[in-house]
Amino acid sequence: MDPLYLLALAFLGGLLAGMPVAVVLGLSSLVYLLAGDIPLEVIPQKMFSGMDSFVLLSIPGFVLAGNLMNGGGITDRILRFSNSIVGHFRGGLAQTNIVGSMIFAGISGTAAADAASQGAVLIPGMKRVGYTVPYAAAVTAASAVVGPMIPPSVPMIIVGSLTGISVGQMFLAGAVPGVLLGLGMMVPAYILAVRHNHPREPWRGWREVAASGRSAIWAMGMMALVLFGIVGGFFTPTEAAVIAVVYATVIGLFVYRELGWRDLPRLVTDSAISGAAIMVLVGFANVFGWILAAERVPQALIGVMTSISTEKWAIMLMMNVLLLGVGMFMETIAALIILFPPLLAVAVQVGIEPVHFATFAVLNLMIGLSTPPVGVCLFICASIGRISIWEITVAIWPFLLANFAVLALVTAVPDISLWLPRQFYP
Repeated sequence: MDPLYLLALAFLGGLLAGMPVAVVLGLSSLVYLLAGDIPLEVIPQKMFSGMDSFVLLSIPGFVLAGNLMNGGGITDRILRFSNSIVGHFRGGLAQTNIVGSMIFAGISGTAAADAASQGAVLIPGMKRVGYTVPYAAAVTAASAVVGPMIPPSVPMIIVGSLTGISVGQMFLAGAVPGVLLGLGMMVPAYILAVRHNHPREPWRGWREVAASGRSAIWAMGMMALVLFGIVGGFFTPTEAAVIAVVYATVIGLFVYRELGWRDLPRLVTDSAISGAAIMVLVGFANVFGWILAAERVPQALIGVMTSISTEKWAIMLMMNVLLLGVGMFMETIAALIILFPPLLAVAVQVGIEPVHFATFAVLNLMIGLSTPPVGVCLFICASIGRISIWEITVAIWPFLLANFAVLALVTAVPDISLWLPRQFYP
């Protein structure tokens, strides 16, 4: 049998068996190499070349910074501040959930971290005041996709390392679409709140807004420090990650004082494991991507797309459908490493600006994380709420429709993602 067919069978079989994506990529690559009688030395060589990037060193740093801020009581402060602003609206806690995700995005950089951190607090909290658990879990899962769009963002760092596009440009390109995602989800939250008479929190006055804002300002300061430091040319993304770790440690230990010295070894260990898992995934995805390139799969994909149509709008529509589908089944970083380079070549060929394409590509994969049947955020929030995937799937559709509307807008109007980068990178 052709080694490429064996690669596809091993890959699909591993995914269906529920194996971790990194293991699936490594195992299917091994099957291909053995079937093709190719030296196995290719695996460590390609893994190393994939991970040998100065920009990628920033990922473990941002993971550690996010964990340090979380361990320092940041989630509660952000939720209190969000609640003081929008809690008195109809469906107040649902609105708080969404606004909290927009703020928390500047700290965690990953959708899974947002879903887990906020879900642990808000899903039980929303249940206590009268929301159904499936609805609470659905709001949390849907709003978590904002995380990797608003900087700092791990997927945007991966895009920068793959293409040479400035990470600062990518951070800025995702900011406006990220805000639009949040605002878009607040619309169905309000409509559903009116329809089902969801509770609202009492208005506690501007004094509470000011007090909660002062409490959360140090948390939001990390996003500003990282973004303006990189965009202003004061430091690289990797240096920004180190500075973010120092900042988070000082804030947790000496300002909020909810982070103890005894907590540091555990947080560093957890972050090292998470960072290592990401880097192993990057390595195996690079091996898999090398095999696909050797088999000219990207060229075949380009040929299929351009044979259907060479119109820009049609190509963007096909890309959206493909990336949404992949985002439902595959981990974001692996999907980017494997699919982004060939799809970028198609985009450039039909006249799509690379930063614009990168923005809606990442947005597609993020929305896929909360899209049935196997979106990662769905499983996280269903597990926290102790409900079935079917229950959260039924409840999440209004928010997914809002996300799809924002995706269509970002895809159709390039200036939504390009306006901010052009102000700083003319």
